[in-house]
Amino acid sequence: MPASPPTATGLAISAEYREHLTGPDHPERPGRVTAIQDRLRADGLLARAQVIEPRAATDEEILRCHAANYLRIVTEDVADERDRLSTGDTPLSARSLDIARLAAGGVIAAVDEVVAGRVRNAFAVVRPPGHHATPTKGMGFCLFGNAAIAARHAQVKHGLRRVLIADWDVHHGNGTQDIFYEDGSVLFFDTHQHPLYPGTGRADETGRGAGAGLTINCPFPAGAGRAEIVGAFREKLVPAADAFRPDLVLVSAGFDSRIGDPLGGFRLTDDDFAELTGIVKEIAARHCDGRLVSTLEGGYALEGLASAAAAHVRALMA
Repeated sequence: MPASPPTATGLAISAEYREHLTGPDHPERPGRVTAIQDRLRADGLLARAQVIEPRAATDEEILRCHAANYLRIVTEDVADERDRLSTGDTPLSARSLDIARLAAGGVIAAVDEVVAGRVRNAFAVVRPPGHHATPTKGMGFCLFGNAAIAARHAQVKHGLRRVLIADWDVHHGNGTQDIFYEDGSVLFFDTHQHPLYPGTGRADETGRGAGAGLTINCPFPAGAGRAEIVGAFREKLVPAADAFRPDLVLVSAGFDSRIGDPLGGFRLTDDDFAELTGIVKEIAARHCDGRLVSTLEGGYALEGLASAAAAHVRALMA
């Protein structure tokens, strides 16, 4: 008899993610993962999920997306006990390199579980975030491109040729864009507030060479909400995904696009995140047997972050 399809949603989560220390009052703080885990437990979602044990990403896996010189810089900056990454605005502490490896490896582990069919889909509750990390530079609280590294892993280890990365963080995922801008195997779709950090993501940034047309940016002004962002996912992402036919869907799930976040001006609600989750689930179901992995990016109002993440997980489980 054929094996029954997986029913559980996976959660890649670890107490070690709290050991990347960012200093007092920094928005990207250890309490982010605690708030999410506590809310998932309180809502009964943690008990329904299958916990995925993260593991550290190797040099080989990181170097598929980042330059060797950049990995050397991160290694030396941490060894030198710098409190800030020398390439950009990312705090460092004694275990930051270890935890950044664990963040990328957590998304990789989630991909492995989904592709193997041991879970139906997965959410990697990791930090530091990743979508601002370019091939040669960490910035915007990010060290390594977690979603990008997981995409390359899926291609190299599992032979999945085409990967969709959808990013609903309020900030543009400039690092993910840079990594795949000339790559014909990754479709990158991004809704974001503009102008806002890091200043990239104009609608005319659409890819180059083999990647021409495979970067889709949807910049919106502060105050945008469901009509603009959910509308872009339905009206622009769905037809693009239908043409691209991904073998895996990855989501850079930034919840700083939720109403009330201190670092953004979007007005998405928990119901909107559930609807966005439903859209990417539909894409995954239509094209790649439901293979979907999301990874935490931004989200800095702890209560709102936890509530939005719970809505996302609940929709993954639906």
